[in-house]
Amino acid sequence: MVDYLWLILFLPLAGFVINGLFGKKLGDTFVSWIGCGAVGLAFITSSIILIELLRLPAAQRIMLAELFVWMGAGNLFVPVGILIDPLSAVMIMVVTGVGFIIHVYSVGYMKNDPGYARYFAYMNLFIFSMLLLVVADSFPVMFVGWEGVGLCSYLLIGFWYEDKKNADAGKKAFIVNRIGDFGFLIAIFLIYATFGSVRFEDVFQRVLSLQDGEFIITAITLLLFMGAAGKSAQLPLYVWLPDAMQGPTPVSSLIHAATMVTAGIYMIARCYIIFLLAPLTMYIVALVGVVTAIYAASIGTVQNDIKRVLAYSTISQLGYMFLAVGVGAFASGMFHLVTHAFFKGLLFLGAGSVIHALSGEQDIRYMGNLRKALPVTFWTFFIAVLAITGVPGLSGFFSKDEILWNVFALPRGDMLLWVLGIIGAGMTAFYMFRLLYLTFFGESRVKPEIKAHIHESPKMMTVPLMILAVLSAIGGYMGIPHIFGGTNYFEKFLEPVFIYSKQLISRSEYKEFPIRVEYIVMIISILVVLIGWNIVHNLYLKDTGKASKIAEKFPRLYKVILNKYYVDEFYHWLLVNPLVNGSRFLWEKFDLKIIDGAVNGTAAVIKSAGEKLRKIQTGYVQEYALSLIIGAVVLVGYFILKLL
Repeated sequence: MVDYLWLILFLPLAGFVINGLFGKKLGDTFVSWIGCGAVGLAFITSSIILIELLRLPAAQRIMLAELFVWMGAGNLFVPVGILIDPLSAVMIMVVTGVGFIIHVYSVGYMKNDPGYARYFAYMNLFIFSMLLLVVADSFPVMFVGWEGVGLCSYLLIGFWYEDKKNADAGKKAFIVNRIGDFGFLIAIFLIYATFGSVRFEDVFQRVLSLQDGEFIITAITLLLFMGAAGKSAQLPLYVWLPDAMQGPTPVSSLIHAATMVTAGIYMIARCYIIFLLAPLTMYIVALVGVVTAIYAASIGTVQNDIKRVLAYSTISQLGYMFLAVGVGAFASGMFHLVTHAFFKGLLFLGAGSVIHALSGEQDIRYMGNLRKALPVTFWTFFIAVLAITGVPGLSGFFSKDEILWNVFALPRGDMLLWVLGIIGAGMTAFYMFRLLYLTFFGESRVKPEIKAHIHESPKMMTVPLMILAVLSAIGGYMGIPHIFGGTNYFEKFLEPVFIYSKQLISRSEYKEFPIRVEYIVMIISILVVLIGWNIVHNLYLKDTGKASKIAEKFPRLYKVILNKYYVDEFYHWLLVNPLVNGSRFLWEKFDLKIIDGAVNGTAAVIKSAGEKLRKIQTGYVQEYALSLIIGAVVLVGYFILKLL
């Protein structure tokens, strides 16, 4: 099977090339088969690889394939290699599996779009870049995939670039990501300078010889986290993700649920050995994660655009994943990454189905009572809401509860982080049930001209919803907690990857708790969710005017949260406007007056001299002969005087 690992990358890349070069000539039907088929075959290949991996003994579950040597000079040796182990296997299954479902959904959603072939070409390139990122066996190759998904996000977010707002959103995503990528790049340079290699296997083995908290390790991990924060939209580099909703809805589902935004979590999990030796960085990761979770959730509670609510929900849920890896619960963070791909992918596609039914309307203030007109969309969306809020029995309950328990119990966790995590769980329940109620319950607020045309989406869109709904419901059972008498198969599968985790964390003392404490922690998280649900039920179904009254009672606070704490405006004042104004000043004063002035001045002098010299060019032969005679006389006279 090792000989065929390259197919994972080749298939989506081939889809990109074919649709990119010939898509317009081949027609939409052929484009659909190539675009979806490339990712579908990559998913089948990934599934076969996973099965082969499971057949191996746990300690030997690793496949390596070297494709070619990229860089080889002196001590620097960087082959383009593929690394398949349990961690990357999980990621390729999520990327190709959920990616395939989203591609199929796109066939219905993007039907008749003039950029149909271009859309699928970009989507295939995105899948290739993400797969390259997760199967890379070295930092430089990972960085190529890292930059690739950044480029594709720019292309897909600004897909409808004719609208300036869409183009600006694409540029914003690209630029903000470059800030984080700068930190990642510097970290790679430091890794090579410190360890003499950039291959994961070499670096991780040499890291084990270092002590906790060494300055160079802290510096490397902080820079790596800077890259992760940019890609995974954490404070203060989160501002690109809400604006990224300008792209087509399937793009939002692919980028912001299953793939690009989870790259930061994967990178930290892959580099867990380095992070475990930097306790300060670990705490910063956890704290930034949980603060981001609460911060984004607070904004999501008052947003009115259905996709923006989900965007801030994504930022918040990513914060939970960072909280998990920050306390050393790497398997828990990856578990939530997988379940989040299911229910958040479903939420975005469900939102797309609603928008499709309402002829492009995205404001939930002009929705309501859609559950009867859109039964499939409603029930699948409802399942996703139950999953993300952590209602017992669904996938989000298992992954979220495991994170909160690890924050409470692990040595790197503490009570403050746990309390903030619990608050975030309550806020998640509030904004998600608010979205559900305002969209599908209550009185219809749909505009009359749209109401007559409401219809359920075609099967090409609803079947992917149903598949993701099933995964959102049962996906968590691969990680049943031991207190329920089950086996956490997901954590057990990842054990060989995080083999040094317990060894390194054992330098601190583990906290021992009786099993009833875990039950109490679980019950508290469930109660918080139920309280949030009950508040929404009272505010948006029983007494529909009460929410508006509360907003009117605290107008300033409501306005601040509604305007996202004016962070974008602050960034424009602090960074964007000074750069724009400074650039304009340099253009007007330096470029136009000095640079262009010098060039134009030189041209003017030459032109003036030419105009004056031109006057001696009269065109009369006798005048030219006279000039030659005068010149000759002058030269002869000069030489005679010199001889005398």
